[in-house]
Amino acid sequence: MPPADSVAPSPLSPIVAGVWRMDEWNFDVAARQRWVEHCLALGITTFDHADIYGDYQVERLFGEVLAAAPGLRDSMQLVTKFGIKLRSVHRPSHGVKAYDTSRQHIIDSVDASLRALHTDRIDLLLIHRPDVLMDPAEVAETFHALRASGKVLHFGVSNHTPAQFARLHRCIPLITNQVELSPLQLGALGDGSLDQCLDLGIRPMIWSPLAGGRLVTSTADDAVRVRTALQALATQHGVTATTIAYAWLLRHPSRPTPMTGSRRIEALQEAVAALAVTLSREEWYRVWEAGAGHEVA
Repeated sequence: MPPADSVAPSPLSPIVAGVWRMDEWNFDVAARQRWVEHCLALGITTFDHADIYGDYQVERLFGEVLAAAPGLRDSMQLVTKFGIKLRSVHRPSHGVKAYDTSRQHIIDSVDASLRALHTDRIDLLLIHRPDVLMDPAEVAETFHALRASGKVLHFGVSNHTPAQFARLHRCIPLITNQVELSPLQLGALGDGSLDQCLDLGIRPMIWSPLAGGRLVTSTADDAVRVRTALQALATQHGVTATTIAYAWLLRHPSRPTPMTGSRRIEALQEAVAALAVTLSREEWYRVWEAGAGHEVA
């Protein structure tokens, strides 16, 4: 086991672009390409997908960019997820919403993602949600075969408990657990998820770092408390409150990789700016206290 302060280098960029709402952006191919190029120029070289995003259409929309500008592929890392089966006109064989980590579904999902994305490889493949029927040995064997074929380079999971992560990690090395974390969703700090990442020397990925936008727009008491704390620190550091929200995540010793899901270039810039901000312990706990609604015990 690596020492607690030893975190392995990540194959991903420090900030990841999430594209799960790309189908709502009303961007044509040229506009999508410009957005991708803006991300790359900012150092955001990793793009997070899932086969189900946009009712199974977002991978195709992104793939149109790579079909139009194939030279972009070697400048980026593609992350995608599988395992959730939605009832959809695009998947007529799905009779019920379910989770599926069977060998055949993994292979079919990877091949479909490769076709949609117009690429020959996936840099990181994640199991989207825990599947209670998962056979870890079967999954590991399938992952090994995908790696040997060159179709997938790395593997991880999303939304898995520490026990679920450990069960599969014993069969095949995983490089991340993608979990929800923000000052309004503190669960991962106390449920062992980030502790496990520290123990194993891996970097967690963070989804919904702005609590689905509630940090910015909600008038609920907890959101107002956190926003006030963030703004006070933003004034001190000469950045925006959103940048402080990302810096708060980055301060954790597991060195999380936050995802930003915005189409706005200004929002991407705010996330990247957090890489140059280091909060003190007292500043970090001020934000934690605002989110928890009480001081530490």
